Amino acid sequence: MKTTLITACLTGMIIYTCGQSFNTFPVTTQKPPLHGRHWMAITGKPLAVTAGAMIFMQGGNAVDASCAMLAATCTMWDVLSWGGETQALIFDPHTQQVIAINALGVAPTGATPAFFREQGMKYPPPYGALAAVTPGTPGGLMAMLAEYGTMSLKEVLAPAMQMAEGYPIEAQTANAIEREKGRIKEWYYSRKVFLTHPGEDREAPYPGEIFSQPDLLSTLQKLVDAEQQALESGKSGKEAIYAAYDRFYTGDIAVEFTRGCREQGGLITMEDMAGWKVQIEEPLMTHYRGIDVYKLQQWSQGPVMLQALNILENFDLKSMGYNSTRFIHTLYQAMNLAFADRDFYYGDPAFPPEEPIRGLLSKKYALERSKLINPDHNDPDIWPGDPYLFEGKTNPYTHLLESWGDEESHNTGSADDENFTDFSTGTTSIVAADKEGWVVSVTPSGGWIPACIAGNTGIGMSQRMQSFVLDEKENPFNVVAPGKRPRVTLTPGLALKDGEPFLAFAKQGGDEQDQLLLQFFLNMVEFDMTVQEACEAPGFISHQMYSSFGDHAKQAGSLVLNEQMPGWIRKELRRMGYRLSFRERTSGPVNAIYFDWKNGSFWGGSSHHGEDYGLGW
Repeated sequence: MKTTLITACLTGMIIYTCGQSFNTFPVTTQKPPLHGRHWMAITGKPLAVTAGAMIFMQGGNAVDASCAMLAATCTMWDVLSWGGETQALIFDPHTQQVIAINALGVAPTGATPAFFREQGMKYPPPYGALAAVTPGTPGGLMAMLAEYGTMSLKEVLAPAMQMAEGYPIEAQTANAIEREKGRIKEWYYSRKVFLTHPGEDREAPYPGEIFSQPDLLSTLQKLVDAEQQALESGKSGKEAIYAAYDRFYTGDIAVEFTRGCREQGGLITMEDMAGWKVQIEEPLMTHYRGIDVYKLQQWSQGPVMLQALNILENFDLKSMGYNSTRFIHTLYQAMNLAFADRDFYYGDPAFPPEEPIRGLLSKKYALERSKLINPDHNDPDIWPGDPYLFEGKTNPYTHLLESWGDEESHNTGSADDENFTDFSTGTTSIVAADKEGWVVSVTPSGGWIPACIAGNTGIGMSQRMQSFVLDEKENPFNVVAPGKRPRVTLTPGLALKDGEPFLAFAKQGGDEQDQLLLQFFLNMVEFDMTVQEACEAPGFISHQMYSSFGDHAKQAGSLVLNEQMPGWIRKELRRMGYRLSFRERTSGPVNAIYFDWKNGSFWGGSSHHGEDYGLGW
């Protein structure tokens, strides 16, 4: 794509203006695209991407660098902690295969629908120790490093350990602590870490203040010590990393973690910690116009994007024009069809009943779903389909579907209502690539501020229990049970073309993730945008699916648009039955790497939405 470079000398701001004419307004970028030949690293904070660059400069591969960035973002609480969950897709250049990493925690002993109902709850709580599933990120990081990395845990954790010793905290996190200090004060171990000025008007750290976490540093040192002791005893590098893994999940770290959790009302036991394991899985995939798109299995919402692509393949999106009324309406309807299936059929495949994932990803099923799209009006009554028919089976849950969504399914509100639920809770994203061919896309999350810290470990516990339901009428596949993984929103993406990496892409943002990742992907594939243009291009967001958080509410017809959207499109969408609200930025934040095989280089893109940042060489 041709671009015109305009330099505003007085401000130093660089704007890249897309040379292609679109139906609404031209795409502009506030950040320049990144370029690299040897490696590329992008994540949620500048300091964290520096950690990845340090590892690359020491000779590490993309997996090593991703693990260093993951450790750094957890230490910076961006917007997660060490007690959360990690999900990844990895392209292995030696096998030419995409690998899925499932490091999502599980519901602990005693986490049953009856238990939560006895507490007077409709869903598991969003905060506190009772909201925690077992920690997955430490195990996920160590498994990725042991299986696919080249460096030691000591080397990869070094930047994060320096940060735990003390780093200048950025305003975004410092101000989040101050905003949430009321809840943080409920938990002794959290206020000990976060509230560095107790009793003062501002109790949180000030931006730029050196923020130290001695308990977390001690925990990370224990992991390194376990690795080094194993190496000294003659263990291999891989075995030594798993020795650190064992210390976290079965040793003294686990003892203190579970003690601190249960002291504050949580349910996690030593048996829960020891029984949890990282799963290395086959990802799910669909073909879209010659491109293979990979997502995690149905314990995540990743298949939503695959389903939406299957539906949209039946439409000529390019002829509609980027962000035209027809384009927005068609994508909105396709996404809602896929999300309705997510809300009823997705869950942990390790637990019965078996999800009808083959039917859900069937092209024939997608064609039938596409026929439900009313070209002239929003359908607020989109229902889950019947994918069992496309597996040659009878749906055992038709009796549940008959009453699905009856209660609270159509929340009311006036047009231009600015108080729609924010679906962008927590999370960060990490993408990395190297000249050897390793590609990594990660969406870690959990333990975001306000986090309840588990004892003297310095580790914030996950809040992911809230993504379960208690009533099978809502989703028979996602009812909470001990040892079960909740159906989560976390959804990294990888795409291959002609067997070679084409795109690595990921974003934070709860239920918004696959909506905006879908739009990012189409921006490149259908509208020929560069990766940076696609990262910053204004998107739109539906709230017509059930939220995965809090009270699991939805708002039928809710559509969030960019403030720049022209008046005539707003008018047309309102006439089609949409309730509109607006945001200044609706692009992500998306982080992505595009593989330019013609020139033998990487193009990196990082949205201007937040503090995401990248470096390449």
